[in-house]
Amino acid sequence: MLKDGDDYYMTFSSMFSYPGVILWHSRDLVNWAPIGPALTKPMGTVWAMDLVKHEGRYFIYIPASPGGRQAIFVIHADNISGPWSAPIDLKVSGCIDPGHAVGEDGRRYLFFNGVRRIALTDDGLATVGALEQVYTPWRYPDYWVVEMFAPEGPKIFHRGDWFYLVAAVGGTSGPPTSHMVTAARSRSIHGPWENCPDNPIVHTKSADEPWWSRGHATVLEGPGGDWWMIYHGYENGFRTLGRQTLLEPVEWTPDGWFQARGGTLSQPLAKPAKGLPGPSGFALSDDFSTNRFGEQWTFFNPGPDEASRARYEDRALVISGKGTTLADSSPLTFLVGDRSYEAGITLDIGEDAQAGICLFYSERMFCGIGFSNSQMFTYNYGQEHGWMRQDMATGRVRLRVTNDANIVTFHYSRNGEAWVKHPWQMEVSGYHHNVIGSFLSLKFGVYCLGSGKVRLRDFVYRGA
Repeated sequence: MLKDGDDYYMTFSSMFSYPGVILWHSRDLVNWAPIGPALTKPMGTVWAMDLVKHEGRYFIYIPASPGGRQAIFVIHADNISGPWSAPIDLKVSGCIDPGHAVGEDGRRYLFFNGVRRIALTDDGLATVGALEQVYTPWRYPDYWVVEMFAPEGPKIFHRGDWFYLVAAVGGTSGPPTSHMVTAARSRSIHGPWENCPDNPIVHTKSADEPWWSRGHATVLEGPGGDWWMIYHGYENGFRTLGRQTLLEPVEWTPDGWFQARGGTLSQPLAKPAKGLPGPSGFALSDDFSTNRFGEQWTFFNPGPDEASRARYEDRALVISGKGTTLADSSPLTFLVGDRSYEAGITLDIGEDAQAGICLFYSERMFCGIGFSNSQMFTYNYGQEHGWMRQDMATGRVRLRVTNDANIVTFHYSRNGEAWVKHPWQMEVSGYHHNVIGSFLSLKFGVYCLGSGKVRLRDFVYRGA
């Protein structure tokens, strides 16, 4: 999160999806609209970043893993809308969750999980000196049920005479009671740091609460002078939606600490004071008349030239095939925030191609249906079920998926009028990180494999 005058900007982990590092804008911390992607070059999985502004220039510090090598990169721009620079390797290994800070000495620093720190050059584009341990994170009692200690996500802000270090411990998934928000403070960026006597500031105490594993916060001042923290958590019963963004009010105490005032987030909260409502989200239906890559559509785990697979043509999106299975086809996907929804699309399937729709978590877990010019294919549990193949001459087909609180039904129509319900209804509540790993979410996707092409037309999405 970044407060920039009256504007607020946000970005979050894009993991294996590209274009990635999508930037969002708000004036009230409630209504958010996309600006677009800052990162178009595939760099492997992209983890928790930091978005900052320093001396008129914007920076995003990015942990990524090109070629499987975990490293920290930075990109920069003079305008939040870009253009953004190419990634610069800061040559810091074994670290995640960078948090930028400027000390009372005027020097710039990056903090990492641990909590460790390294100095930056004045331009913020290179490091100086060695990585050092600067704080022993607060530790919860041993009898608490959490995933693991895992101190991470350090974010530094300055208020009054104090630097505040906000961090997460407890693990981001596992038991519902994992993850939390902790605080420490110091009069100097160099410490010593004292722990907040009220730690943890935020913690899911029971699986009965509506939000699980709440943690990894940014604390910032709202538009009316009130204070808020923004962090992520899993929705009870809907881990398939991935880690979602949560907003909670903060209140300052007379002794200079802050406390969370949202409880379990089970009840409505007053909005931030004096915020200016603006655009919120965007329509997910798409007639493919404009390029919505990065705003909506992204390729999963793409190769360096993945963008060449797609072209817009006469209110349609043409995708070239890739791979030999749905798992290695780098499907076109987008984030779904609704518990229940219906989505439909028309596909014109070319020769030597197999194409269809899917609910895609990763190459290890997905479900869906697809067609070639001669057969229908069925996928569930991350594999094709050959015993369900059906001979069926198909060139154009309209496909529809209904996800009703994790109960999935597929339909297809070859004439646009008569619908056929696929015989296998599926239950996907286990398609999430605690079962499969990778910290992803279950997305709607369109895939095309083989050497042919598919033409996408008239995508309609309706949340329920």
